[in-house]
Amino acid sequence: MSKAETFRKLHHGRPPGDPLVLPGPWDAASARVFEEAGFPALATPSAGVAASLGYEDGRTPADEMFAAVARIVRAVDVPVSADVEGGYGLAPKELVERLLEAGAVGCNLEDSADGVLQDPRAHADRLAEVRAEAAGRLFVNARVDTFLCGVTDPERAVERAARYVAAGADCVYPIGAPPEVLPLLRAGIQGPLNVFARLDGEGPSPAGLGARGATRITFGPGLQRRAATALRETAAALRAQGSRA
Repeated sequence: MSKAETFRKLHHGRPPGDPLVLPGPWDAASARVFEEAGFPALATPSAGVAASLGYEDGRTPADEMFAAVARIVRAVDVPVSADVEGGYGLAPKELVERLLEAGAVGCNLEDSADGVLQDPRAHADRLAEVRAEAAGRLFVNARVDTFLCGVTDPERAVERAARYVAAGADCVYPIGAPPEVLPLLRAGIQGPLNVFARLDGEGPSPAGLGARGATRITFGPGLQRRAATALRETAAALRAQGSRA
């Protein structure tokens, strides 16, 4: 069984309350930490990778993003899916080729650009092209950005999700959806449902999100930001100790 097939299988047949938890490595070292902790697969966060490379979110050059994903993939044995934002303007064939060259088994693709939602029909057509070019070699996670763009009606997310699933998306990711609307989204969306989990204790746990309908859990750049906070605290303590010497 290929890594892509293994990754796809992890999304199916999961009981409620037991979602697939995918930590987001931002470099090879963090990827190894997550693999050693026992996670069966990983999913890179574009914002976390951007921060590790010294860029603002959404400003990473495509070549550097694919190179970072390739380093992460080489560092671990578990499957790695890659957040490639909106696809960097690449044609579906080239996008798929770049992802496969990097060793990724899947990808996130966003349906907004600079805070503006794209035409869902045009985006669905693009997803269908990516899916066709990949021929089963990539797990396509279609991000639905309605909540992120201020559209709070969950039915708008369901409508977009239905188009993307019909186009062949393997999973749908209504990023920013409030936990209380997850049962409605779950009832209206076919197939696996990706949900964002917070790390500050303010929202439900991964198991709690699973009980509300989540198939898989990702954290965006949350883990990278938590690591950066810990490093800042350590650096401040070291600086303070040095000033007392």
